Amino acid sequence: MVQLTGIIGFAFNIYYYMIIIYILMSWLPQLRETSFGEMLGRLVEPYLQIFRRFIPPLGMIDISPIVALFALHFAQRGLLSILYSLV
Repeated sequence: MVQLTGIIGFAFNIYYYMIIIYILMSWLPQLRETSFGEMLGRLVEPYLQIFRRFIPPLGMIDISPIVALFALHFAQRGLLSILYSLV
Protein backbone atom coordinates (compact mmCIF):
# COMPACT_ATOMS: atom_id res chain seq x y z
CA MET A 1 0.00 0.00 0.00
CA VAL A 2 2.91 2.34 0.71
CA GLN A 3 4.21 1.76 -2.81
CA LEU A 4 0.80 2.59 -4.23
CA THR A 5 0.70 5.91 -2.39
CA GLY A 6 4.20 6.68 -3.67
CA ILE A 7 3.18 5.96 -7.25
CA ILE A 8 0.01 8.04 -6.95
CA GLY A 9 1.92 10.92 -5.37
CA PHE A 10 4.51 10.73 -8.15
CA ALA A 11 1.79 10.77 -10.83
CA PHE A 12 0.18 13.85 -9.27
CA ASN A 13 3.56 15.59 -9.15
CA ILE A 14 4.28 14.80 -12.81
CA TYR A 15 0.90 16.18 -13.86
CA TYR A 16 1.44 19.26 -11.67
CA TYR A 17 4.73 19.99 -13.46
CA MET A 18 3.14 19.32 -16.84
CA ILE A 19 0.59 22.04 -16.11
CA ILE A 20 3.31 24.46 -15.02
CA ILE A 21 5.33 23.80 -18.18
CA TYR A 22 2.20 24.27 -20.29
CA ILE A 23 1.47 27.58 -18.56
CA LEU A 24 5.02 28.79 -19.15
CA MET A 25 4.78 27.74 -22.79
CA SER A 26 1.93 30.24 -23.20
CA TRP A 27 4.50 33.03 -22.97
CA LEU A 28 6.17 31.66 -26.11
CA PRO A 29 3.31 30.55 -28.37
CA GLN A 30 5.64 29.00 -30.95
CA LEU A 31 6.56 26.36 -28.35
CA ARG A 32 2.96 25.15 -28.29
CA GLU A 33 3.24 24.51 -32.03
CA THR A 34 5.90 21.84 -31.50
CA SER A 35 5.00 18.17 -31.16
CA PHE A 36 5.87 18.31 -27.44
CA GLY A 37 3.62 21.35 -26.96
CA GLU A 38 0.74 19.70 -28.81
CA MET A 39 1.11 16.49 -26.78
CA LEU A 40 1.21 18.49 -23.56
CA GLY A 41 -1.88 20.41 -24.66
CA ARG A 42 -3.80 17.19 -25.29
CA LEU A 43 -2.94 15.99 -21.78
CA VAL A 44 -3.45 19.25 -19.86
CA GLU A 45 -6.20 21.18 -21.70
CA PRO A 46 -9.11 18.86 -20.74
CA TYR A 47 -8.34 19.44 -17.06
CA LEU A 48 -7.86 23.20 -17.50
CA GLN A 49 -11.09 23.55 -19.51
CA ILE A 50 -13.08 22.48 -16.46
CA PHE A 51 -11.86 25.57 -14.61
CA ARG A 52 -12.01 27.91 -17.61
CA ARG A 53 -15.75 27.29 -17.88
CA PHE A 54 -16.31 28.76 -14.41
CA ILE A 55 -13.50 31.31 -14.02
CA PRO A 56 -13.42 34.11 -16.60
CA PRO A 57 -10.10 35.80 -17.44
CA LEU A 58 -9.26 39.02 -15.62
CA GLY A 59 -8.40 41.25 -18.54
CA MET A 60 -5.52 39.53 -20.30
CA ILE A 61 -4.74 37.25 -17.35
CA ASP A 62 -6.22 33.76 -17.13
CA ILE A 63 -6.18 32.71 -13.47
CA SER A 64 -7.92 29.39 -14.05
CA PRO A 65 -4.61 27.45 -14.24
CA ILE A 66 -3.70 28.75 -10.79
CA VAL A 67 -7.01 27.53 -9.39
CA ALA A 68 -6.51 24.24 -11.25
CA LEU A 69 -3.10 23.79 -9.62
CA PHE A 70 -4.57 24.48 -6.17
CA ALA A 71 -7.38 21.99 -6.82
CA LEU A 72 -4.89 19.37 -7.99
CA HIS A 73 -2.75 19.94 -4.91
CA PHE A 74 -5.73 19.60 -2.54
CA ALA A 75 -6.92 16.49 -4.38
CA GLN A 76 -3.46 14.96 -4.03
CA ARG A 77 -3.27 15.74 -0.32
CA GLY A 78 -6.78 14.46 0.29
CA LEU A 79 -6.31 11.22 -1.61
CA LEU A 80 -2.91 10.52 -0.07
CA SER A 81 -4.17 11.19 3.45
CA ILE A 82 -7.04 8.76 2.88
CA LEU A 83 -4.65 6.13 1.54
CA TYR A 84 -2.20 6.65 4.43
CA SER A 85 -5.03 6.24 6.93
CA LEU A 86 -5.81 2.84 5.38
CA VAL A 87 -2.26 1.61 5.95
